[in-house]
Amino acid sequence: MNTTSVSEVMEATPQRSSPVSGSADIGTLLDDGPYTGMQKIVVLLAALSIVMDGFDGQLIGFAIPLMIKEWGITREAFAPAVAAGLIGMGIGSACAGLFADRFGRRMAVIASVILFGTATCAIGLSPDALTVAALRFIAGLGIGGALPSATTMTAEFTPARRRTLAVTATIVCVPLGGLLAGLFASHVLPLYGWRTLFFIGGSLPIVLGLLLLASLPESPRFLARRPQRWGELTTLLGRMGRPMPEGVRYTDALEQKSEQQGGFRALFAPGYGRDTLAVWVAFFMCLTAVYSAFSWLPTMLLAEGLPLALASSGLTAYNLGGVIGALACAVAMTRWGSFWPLLICCAGGAASAFAMQTLDVDQNTSLLIFGFGVHGLFVNAVQSTLYALCAFIYPTAVRATGTASALAFGRMGAILSAFVGATVITQGGAHGYLTLLGTVMVLALIALVLVRRHIPRRAPGSTRADKQHLADQPSQP
Repeated sequence: MNTTSVSEVMEATPQRSSPVSGSADIGTLLDDGPYTGMQKIVVLLAALSIVMDGFDGQLIGFAIPLMIKEWGITREAFAPAVAAGLIGMGIGSACAGLFADRFGRRMAVIASVILFGTATCAIGLSPDALTVAALRFIAGLGIGGALPSATTMTAEFTPARRRTLAVTATIVCVPLGGLLAGLFASHVLPLYGWRTLFFIGGSLPIVLGLLLLASLPESPRFLARRPQRWGELTTLLGRMGRPMPEGVRYTDALEQKSEQQGGFRALFAPGYGRDTLAVWVAFFMCLTAVYSAFSWLPTMLLAEGLPLALASSGLTAYNLGGVIGALACAVAMTRWGSFWPLLICCAGGAASAFAMQTLDVDQNTSLLIFGFGVHGLFVNAVQSTLYALCAFIYPTAVRATGTASALAFGRMGAILSAFVGATVITQGGAHGYLTLLGTVMVLALIALVLVRRHIPRRAPGSTRADKQHLADQPSQP
């Protein structure tokens, strides 16, 4: 394990002033220090929680056609069950952020994972759509809570130079989980039915939750803000290759300087209000597109006459494209900043949706499935990297709240997709469905143009002093 001391870290990095005797700046230690194996393990655990989040969250999309058939109901009649899960996700996102900022990131992640795993298992016992709706609401609380908590954990364990890629790699686990759910469903559904799909799918995150309970540490930046837990922080920093003397006082100069007030109101403090609103709109539009696919893409393709196996492959392709696109966009953002990569991906998401309107479902089936893969590449690239943008915009005290509030507002778009998706498929077919997907990505593009505090290009040799300059003055794209 790397044993670089705090003095070596500070000497290797230009400082604005000498540290106070007996004190250490947690921001300098984390942002400019080494990226040790222990930190990477924490990021891996956070990523696994998001894999399970995406896995359990998307099982319903593959099961809907069979559930509708078994109970003899319409797509519109099942829409409330879809919406209930999304409403739960919205509430879970907002509550988890406040919980994580007050009580810690660790328990927010663990509680979320165990909650959605337990509720997903119980869906396998459902006798009707109303029961599914109630259980999906409960599962949604956990699914919504895991995302902001895990991304905040990742951001606060990762040095600044690698944060964008690490956060995006964590979020890309949502479509990765969906991809695994598609492969899992393709084997389980034909042999054992949708009930077994939920039994097994819910058991996996419960096991992961127990693993997290035994091994996941608390965020060092969270601990630094609580003097009564500085002993725990000193031990944790030692495990992270940053040995500290007993009795050291911890500060977070950069974050404390950038904080004007705590809580929800801080999201609208001078310099933040415009970015907060623009990011909320971007989340709303992206999640409308994403959950229109997660919830209704197999159902739409089935309504167009494709067999169930081929209809399900459309969502699998969408998720596969999403994994590739999110990672590629994260690499691009690391090199060129967030402004142009995000705008290009928004434009690509809109263009791919409108281009698919020219395809005949019967004559160009393979090309249509490929098209959804391309569309998923662009849309998930935007959605996944928006979390990294939130991690950059907000300081520690409100980072989880800022990310969670953006996601909660975005969940309103997801809820809208539950009802609009079913109606559009019934009345407009594939053409209306693709129009919806293309239009919301155009609106997401406009919102991201308005964001002022985009992640800048990180030049080689950039220092914490450079970051301070960016924190003091929002950048203009």
